[in-house]
Amino acid sequence: MKSNRQSKLLFHKITHWEYWPFQIVYIPIYFLWAYYAIRAKSIFFFNASNPTIKNGGFMMESKKEIYDLIPQQYYPKTELIKGETTLQEIKNQMKKLGLQYPLIAKPDIGLRGSAVKKINSDKELKHYHEKASFDFLVQDLIPYEKEVGIFYVRYPNENQGKITGIVSKEFVIITGDGHSTIEELIRKNPRYELQYESLLKEYGEKIVSILPNGKKLNLVPYGNHARGAKFIDCSHWISPKLTQTINEICLQIPGFYFGRLDIMYHSWEELERGEKFSIVEINGAGSEPTHIYDPRHSLFFAWKELARHITYMYEISVINHKNGNPYLSHSDGMNQYRLHLEQSNRIVNF
Repeated sequence: MKSNRQSKLLFHKITHWEYWPFQIVYIPIYFLWAYYAIRAKSIFFFNASNPTIKNGGFMMESKKEIYDLIPQQYYPKTELIKGETTLQEIKNQMKKLGLQYPLIAKPDIGLRGSAVKKINSDKELKHYHEKASFDFLVQDLIPYEKEVGIFYVRYPNENQGKITGIVSKEFVIITGDGHSTIEELIRKNPRYELQYESLLKEYGEKIVSILPNGKKLNLVPYGNHARGAKFIDCSHWISPKLTQTINEICLQIPGFYFGRLDIMYHSWEELERGEKFSIVEINGAGSEPTHIYDPRHSLFFAWKELARHITYMYEISVINHKNGNPYLSHSDGMNQYRLHLEQSNRIVNF
């Protein structure tokens, strides 16, 4: 029975390119990158795409440093916890900032949603703190239920940017029927079942409890593809009103020209007006146009969109470079990449 389930899941992954390793998906893109690197005379041209963000936001960038660039009213209360901080000091920092449970803990230098946890108590905070071998953030849980990723591009010396894609995120939510366990409800959906091992660690014995009829449970309270969220291409939602709102926000973020804003919001009409929303985080040069992961899209569509966005990044980097922002030297770039791999291993092994 177990091997049959595993075979079905393997077949599901093979027949849905969105689950393929990014090293395979990106094979054609590597050639485009090489072409632009030759033209720029630097593999690490991305460094100039967002001059105020470390490495342009491609690797080793601090989330806290990016939050510090954003006007405070646009993102949740956030505190940086350094590795040597004691648990009591963390509690004192939380009290000073007014942070209360439940909250989100996540690495300051992250990797595709790894080690992001919802923390409900002192006990869970203590467990996270003891396991974390990296600096991390504690952050207010955003009260809004809907989430989108909005990709924004603006050329330097221009005051008007544009939205190049919108992805809506469908959370890992199960609905009880009064007789099925949480585990059984997870296994009914291949997308959710692929997350079973991580959900088992998260919920422990609770996973065999029965969910009441009609009761909904959000198993992963953040919209991350690697953690099971379904990504839906909603680029048709782009409108002049939304573009104006997002442009006004991004103009207030110094040196930000290229990247994706992950935003939680109450209603679309309010978001268009710039009301009742919160920026989960901003991703720079390393961010993807995640609307490509809509299951309706082909791999060819993904390649086209990836190529389009890397071209934007290259063009912006070249202009910023001409304006005096340097590219990373080869030695510095390789050193940053080595540090990136080390940080990735710490987070993945969390």
